[in-house]
Amino acid sequence: MSDAGADLPTTVEEVVRTELLTALGGWRGTVEAAVPILAFLAVWGLTSQLRESVAAAVVATAVFVLVRLLQRQTLTHVLSGVFGVVIAALVALRTGDAGDFFLPGILYNAGLAVVFVLTMLAGWPVVGLLFGAVTGDVGGWRRRPAVRRLFQRLTAVLLANYVIRVVVQLPLYLAGQVVALGVAKVALGWPLLGASVLVIGAMLAAGRTPLTDEEREALLERRAQLARRAAEAA
Repeated sequence: MSDAGADLPTTVEEVVRTELLTALGGWRGTVEAAVPILAFLAVWGLTSQLRESVAAAVVATAVFVLVRLLQRQTLTHVLSGVFGVVIAALVALRTGDAGDFFLPGILYNAGLAVVFVLTMLAGWPVVGLLFGAVTGDVGGWRRRPAVRRLFQRLTAVLLANYVIRVVVQLPLYLAGQVVALGVAKVALGWPLLGASVLVIGAMLAAGRTPLTDEEREALLERRAQLARRAAEAA
């Protein structure tokens, strides 16, 4: 084995653990998602003014974008937050209802829940698709029943996040409980995600499914591609 591949993952579980943490944005991504909501709630609690509250959320998001730019870091995760905040702000300002600031997020989680359920029913769970994209073999993992079952269970854990958020937040939205809705959104953000990561970590720690030679070769090639892109961007 070459030195370049000496520290490559050797199991399916290692690959999934690494890629899920990257996809979820890590602790920084969760903070960047929570702070604009906290800013909105803080200003709303002090002023009960929708425009000022929305402005606080937008400014908080803009600060995170600026920091990422100054640090020359990827904007992938923070831009998804920017999109969410902007859409939420536009909807709330359009209707004049502070509760509508949270409506796009509820609909987004409901949509993701439907997508996750459909992929599981079709036998192509989202975690499996992620693994296939990383290894370059989209459906090869489906030939291994144990791996297929693992990916179904992991996808179910992530699905639970979206279902819980909708079940808790939708009644609060319908009742017009703005502060409670905001608190629930934050509480069901990084704390719920953290609990899911712990569950997923325990599930992955219990298995040691070796990668195939083809999967390892694909990972090595992907690492080489990322190294070349980094060198070109430097």
